[in-house]
Amino acid sequence: MRAGKGDRGMAGGRHAVRYQLIRRDERSGARRGRLLTPHATVETPAFMPVGTAAAVKAMRPEQVAEAGADIVLSNTYHLYLRPGAEVVREAGGIHGFMNWKGAVLTDSGGFQVFSLGDLRRIDEEGVTFRSHIDGSTHLFTPERCVEIQNALGADIIMAFDECAPYPADRAYVERSAERTARWLKRCVHAHSDIERQSLFGIMQGGMHEDLRARSAEAMLEFDLPGYAIGGLSVGEPKPLMYGVLDACVGLLPEDRPRYLMGVGSPDCLFEGVERGVDMFDCVLPSRVARNGKALTSRGGLNIKNARFERDYLPLDPECGCYTCANYSRAYLRHLFKSGEMLSSMLLTAHNLSFLLGMMAGIRDAIDEGRFAEYKREFMRRYSEGLPRAT
Repeated sequence: MRAGKGDRGMAGGRHAVRYQLIRRDERSGARRGRLLTPHATVETPAFMPVGTAAAVKAMRPEQVAEAGADIVLSNTYHLYLRPGAEVVREAGGIHGFMNWKGAVLTDSGGFQVFSLGDLRRIDEEGVTFRSHIDGSTHLFTPERCVEIQNALGADIIMAFDECAPYPADRAYVERSAERTARWLKRCVHAHSDIERQSLFGIMQGGMHEDLRARSAEAMLEFDLPGYAIGGLSVGEPKPLMYGVLDACVGLLPEDRPRYLMGVGSPDCLFEGVERGVDMFDCVLPSRVARNGKALTSRGGLNIKNARFERDYLPLDPECGCYTCANYSRAYLRHLFKSGEMLSSMLLTAHNLSFLLGMMAGIRDAIDEGRFAEYKREFMRRYSEGLPRAT
């Protein structure tokens, strides 16, 4: 699809974030690129660890960087409620506040607001909601969402959108996608700091390819530095998600980064990359760690399992992370069963290192023209499961 005209000249070609396409895989849609931001150069395809409240749970910023992350994601809704955007601004913005040297993307908070259910009301002006912290009432409009993100100072900020659930009535999905398009125009006009921050738009439309096409057409009326695909990985079967994703990627320009929101499992990351997605985020690495689960080259490992009580191997013998270099499965099981917070710290450090290392392997494979082989071998081993200790 060709980008439309309309307000395309509003950014004046002065985008704070720029994308460089380095290489296309000859046998798939996978591509190797580079995202140039004010605070870091981000090699793509990239997985962005989620630091919802300006912190990746159980990790110091230095550890996140050591694991291989050049960019993290923080949440506008949560930072607005606590500690407040002005507190973050006065601290030197999100980078100074959380002592993060890399790039930062702030999502709009739309998904969190719409997840509040009975605690929120949607109309054309925006979303009125009650805080999950103290029950106080607030109004998020597209303009207010951009204003908050401008104060937070992230390199990439996201437009305020309405994320329809799955399943949902087609008429509702259509209305929400059309509202998202109108809200995007208001976000573009409200965004004032285009030389320091870049605003990405978000495609909606649920599982309906025609609505996705209409959403993309409305979004491409604006000369934005990047485009996100929202409303997927919200409970739909994976084959359905992949089919819709096929349609979505084909609607987006090749010279801008493509961001698939809320995806982080190894299989979904490979499938997204294969279709031409450049950026991903998900809470999965830290969330499953808090539940005693580790990602390994041979699939998932549940450290709670009794079989690991006297297993003195590392989580993943093929992993060189700090956790695997220093601690056994038996010790990690002991920590988890004892309720020690060190369990979450060590498991999260491993899970992040694993996913970020996987993404580095994907980038190398695309560079070397062997992405298909790398994916096939990785997923073969990942699906085999963990061998028992001898």
